[in-house]
Amino acid sequence: MTDRALVVVRAGALTTVQDRGRPGHAHLGVPRSGALDGPAAALVNRLVGNPPDAAVLETTLNGCALRPRSTVTVAVGGAPCPVTVGGRPAAWGAPVVVQAGELLDVGTATAGVRGYVAVGGGVAVEPVLGSRATDLLSGLGPAPLTDGTVLPLGAPAGPPARVDGVPQPGPPAELVLRVTLGPRDDWFTGRAVRDLTTRAYRVSAASNRIGLRTEGPPLERARTGELPSEGMVLGAVQVPPDGRPVVFLADHPTTGGYPVIAVVRAADLPSAAQALPGTPVRFVPVRRR
Repeated sequence: MTDRALVVVRAGALTTVQDRGRPGHAHLGVPRSGALDGPAAALVNRLVGNPPDAAVLETTLNGCALRPRSTVTVAVGGAPCPVTVGGRPAAWGAPVVVQAGELLDVGTATAGVRGYVAVGGGVAVEPVLGSRATDLLSGLGPAPLTDGTVLPLGAPAGPPARVDGVPQPGPPAELVLRVTLGPRDDWFTGRAVRDLTTRAYRVSAASNRIGLRTEGPPLERARTGELPSEGMVLGAVQVPPDGRPVVFLADHPTTGGYPVIAVVRAADLPSAAQALPGTPVRFVPVRRR
């Protein structure tokens, strides 16, 4: 039994292992997956001295609790939350040493949705197609964590960052998503396109790692029937039969038959990972490059 390991004491609502994902396999029906808030995951890795592709833990809303079998350096970022080590308050957004057997408790988010926990050496579960990411759609990668799960850790790659803390963007009060219209905007009426780009939507509580669902005015179709299945990309704004846009996130399907009215700029998707249900959403059209 290795002492380079974490024991999951409290798994939380949904805690998964994530890294930068497995791009390049869409032709096999495999989504990219990976951390929804990539900049937050990269930052906590940097704080503990890991390379940017090291695997971290992604928590959802109510955090998790972990007990290392050896002394480790950790950093918690993403959605702000209280952090304790051995029952004592500890820093959020900075490197923290956790002694062997101490309990690291990552509490409920005070804002935002998804937190990130990096450990020096990274989470060293077995990679699948070059990635350690949990993919909720295809089932590839490790299963979502449960109480009692033991996670192996890699050897530390470098010293922790010498900082007291670093600035991180706060969760959005309003989610502004820049979109390029198409490829199937011609399947919708002119009024529908105007509604998408001028009217207010809200983040639905039914959102998940596959897609950010919205509530708001349904988009009227100009054409009936359905498309043959075609390729789907990260950030695609697909419109299902109820007419309410869905923004595809990391675990999205690689094909689909509902029309895609627009595609969100990749740089705006990390904010979507932190948008709580009820957050206002605006789709802002930009020109094709």
